[in-house]
Amino acid sequence: MGKIFYIIGKSASGKDSIYRELIGQKDLHLKGVIMYTTRPRREGETEGKEYFFTDADGIAALEKAGKLIEKRTYNTIHGPWTYATADDGQIDLSQGNYLMVGVLSSYICMRDYFGSDVVIPIYIEVVDGERLARALERERKGNLKYTELCRRFLADSEDFSEEKLAAAGIKTRYDNFDFKKCVAEVRKTIKEYDA
Repeated sequence: MGKIFYIIGKSASGKDSIYRELIGQKDLHLKGVIMYTTRPRREGETEGKEYFFTDADGIAALEKAGKLIEKRTYNTIHGPWTYATADDGQIDLSQGNYLMVGVLSSYICMRDYFGSDVVIPIYIEVVDGERLARALERERKGNLKYTELCRRFLADSEDFSEEKLAAAGIKTRYDNFDFKKCVAEVRKTIKEYDA
């Protein structure tokens, strides 16, 4: 039976960069899972690549059909944005391993749905000052949505509190101060499960 390696961490911890680095390594044989979102598509994003872009009715239809594994809604400065994972046929554990990115609450839902023996948490950690610097740099390159950056940064303190991490059973942490070293450590973990 395959595993789902679930990368989690606060905003600007490098989750997406680590995902992109690992999903492209052919010898790991990892498949991705596309999530659903109601947030607007950003420049350069492609339907069915980064997300399935939908609306509240689309999420409700998945829920009514009993296909919703998890969903979470953020009250952003642009209004509510929902992100969701569905049991829509993308995941077939008899066909290998998967790599996903999310937050602590989405990891818990995935773990509860598939089992803790299947869903393996990869918690990425970066000290707050470095995360804030990275987030500011990213915003300067395009979005310039500083209010939303601040909202997410503050929300992460509560969402990833030490109490919540402990309650979720998160023990292993991967420090992403040095990107290459962090990727190597995550890769080693994945290979150990694959052995």
